[in-house]
Amino acid sequence: MLSERRLKVLRAIVQDYVGTEEPVGSKALTERHSLGVSPATVRNDMAALEDEGYIAQPHTSAGRIPTDKGYRLFVDKLAGVKPMTAPERRAIQNFLDGAVDLDDVVARTVRLLAQLTRQVAVVQYPSLTRSTVRHVELLALAPARLMLVLITDTGRVEQRMVDAPAPFGEASLADLRARLNSRVAGRRFSDVPQLVEDLPEGFDAEDRGTVTTVLSTLLETLVEENEERLIIGGTANLTRFGHDFPLTIRPVLEALEEQVVLLKLLGEAGDSGMTVRIGHENAYEGLNSTSVVSVGYGSGGEAVAKLGVVGPTRMDYPGTMGAVRAVARYVGQILAES
Repeated sequence: MLSERRLKVLRAIVQDYVGTEEPVGSKALTERHSLGVSPATVRNDMAALEDEGYIAQPHTSAGRIPTDKGYRLFVDKLAGVKPMTAPERRAIQNFLDGAVDLDDVVARTVRLLAQLTRQVAVVQYPSLTRSTVRHVELLALAPARLMLVLITDTGRVEQRMVDAPAPFGEASLADLRARLNSRVAGRRFSDVPQLVEDLPEGFDAEDRGTVTTVLSTLLETLVEENEERLIIGGTANLTRFGHDFPLTIRPVLEALEEQVVLLKLLGEAGDSGMTVRIGHENAYEGLNSTSVVSVGYGSGGEAVAKLGVVGPTRMDYPGTMGAVRAVARYVGQILAES
């Protein structure tokens, strides 16, 4: 265990390095921070921190910089989440309140996160598997062609065409719409197959084929495997941090193009807690020079998806964590009210 004094020295090194982008020396630390000890003592503490792997000396400098291990300790023990100011909170709310639908909410969220943190922002669309049905609409396009519209509690809208085996009258369509919604509205997607299993039996023989086809289309929509969508923004922000990446930012950019990699980085959507992965904690090698801050968002206290940012390990962790958490909270409120 590090002593309280050495923890203070580590905190000061992280704060100075993030703020100045320059390796930190003992003289600068004692001048900038009220550590209450002599430069010689700070030098001894820095030597101990280096021996234990919390800081390292770049080849070209007499100063020290934090390692992944140092940042990890800083995030876990030393960094409080920086609260957003009242004007910042109002700006977030005003920006997101103008959204007209789910696509607009996600697009605005990505832009906002990238602007607030000056990092790369990643937002996952609400997952169908963790959603509930708000309404199922059925529209007649032709005597034997229907449109099925599925609306979720998160505002997601899925449309599918249904080719019926026989003409389906308006009265039958209204009856099916009413019976279907009475069973599935407000219910979890995972419950729907069981809830509609015997629905065709309540219809006349000539209509059962069409009812079965509509239900098959609905169930296929619920379990589609390509539902995990996400949107990314602010990639150009990485160019500001060129010197934070050992050789080139190319591996980072290539990793950001891999949707599967990003979904794994964000973590399980059902987990609403904040996650901070630093440097080599990211399993994907191309992102070993980055940190990922993510959190779940959703309505009613349950996360339906994740959002977060990717940036260099030399990031303002308290500010980034505060921004990510605040934006997630507002997005959740919008989904609950939509």
